Amino acid sequence: MASGLESIPRAPGGLPFLGHVWPMSRGPLAFVKSLRATGDLVRVDLGTLPVVFVASPELAHAVMVTHGSSFEKGRLFDRVRGFVGDGLATAPSKLHRRHRRLMQPSFHRTRIAGYCDIISDRARDLAASWEPGGTLAMEEEMARFSIGTLAATMFAAEIGTPVVDVVRRDTPTILKYILLRAVSPQFLDRLPLPSNRKFDAAAANLRQVIDDEIAATRRRDHADSPDLLSTLLAARDADTGETLTDVEVRDELVTILFAGTETVGSTMAWAFHEIARHPEVEKQLLAEIDEVVGTRPVGFEDVPRLTYTRRVLDEVLRLHGVTLLMRRTTAPVDLGGVTIPEGTEVAFSPYALLRDPVLYPEPGRFDPDRWLPERAADLPRAGFLPFGAGSRQCIGDAFARAEMTITLATVLARWQLRPVPGHTPREAIAAMPHPDRVPMTVHPRETAAPA
Repeated sequence: MASGLESIPRAPGGLPFLGHVWPMSRGPLAFVKSLRATGDLVRVDLGTLPVVFVASPELAHAVMVTHGSSFEKGRLFDRVRGFVGDGLATAPSKLHRRHRRLMQPSFHRTRIAGYCDIISDRARDLAASWEPGGTLAMEEEMARFSIGTLAATMFAAEIGTPVVDVVRRDTPTILKYILLRAVSPQFLDRLPLPSNRKFDAAAANLRQVIDDEIAATRRRDHADSPDLLSTLLAARDADTGETLTDVEVRDELVTILFAGTETVGSTMAWAFHEIARHPEVEKQLLAEIDEVVGTRPVGFEDVPRLTYTRRVLDEVLRLHGVTLLMRRTTAPVDLGGVTIPEGTEVAFSPYALLRDPVLYPEPGRFDPDRWLPERAADLPRAGFLPFGAGSRQCIGDAFARAEMTITLATVLARWQLRPVPGHTPREAIAAMPHPDRVPMTVHPRETAAPA
């Protein structure tokens, strides 16, 4: 067994002092996809910091699950801690376990069922707001919808308007710059760059308005309120009696906004684009929605029954998954026959893994049926980690899936959406590669041409 980092091949294209920051910043998606050609383990230098990239699903699963107890959140999350604090995404292991235990009841299926009533109402309002023959910027529609819906479930309706307005305004700015900041040397944060000023101002505004909202909620009777903020303030460990402090609640809410809005908004924008490009997929979706839901509103109980819709979303998540995840070893770990020393930064790209032609035949083809049970058995399921895995799996994965399923089914039952000719969406760089523009026209379903 090899020991240390010396036996791991270095990715090509590194520069003195900068390492691989230049090629990674110029084309991060192409860069992470290129690493598999070097090997299952590849050394990438972020400035002078060595990072071990794992480029196989088995090793990614080992990092997240098999050896999960020997890893903590790494540099990527250290760099965003100044914004999100010690929320679940960034908290060290001991604090993470405590917070997750306190927060888990807030994401129980009974709570999610209540949130789904809000999601369904908002999805119907969204569909009702469109005009026949109108042109929509679908990426903007879905971003506003996901931010507004998450905020509506997080904050009580009677006092939530100011925070929702700030969330809608500042969250896109934070998401735009956060990945670049996370992989750049820390000294760049102090430079008076326009991107730094915009990020810092948006982050400060968001933290302040959530602090104000927490204080306002404390002053009123919130014991029976269904919103997420109230449930977090009321959360109490049954064994120890511990509760979350106001700062801890703030950090968790900011983390949920950071993690939940781009995932949902980006995935739904890509989903509408892919469905419009594949009439046979649209036809199957409509048949399933008609059979399972009919003409009534889509609800929580419909989500597990919309199985083809889930396969469509899985395929969207495969094609347009998370750009980068990082961990740091807390003890020596064997990965692929190499002993990785304690304190080593380890990274992998779900986006690259899920487009690997060795693992996924015709990886660029949109094919929801590749997730049929009889076909999915041959796929490397260990590498399909859209919401993470193990003890660090996203606590809101069921919430996100329910939101996307309900919204997709609600909109498609009413509208036929078609791409505006002359533009093919391109992947913009962020925590998830969201589409740059998705202009679409909307036509009432009852008068639309057959799919």
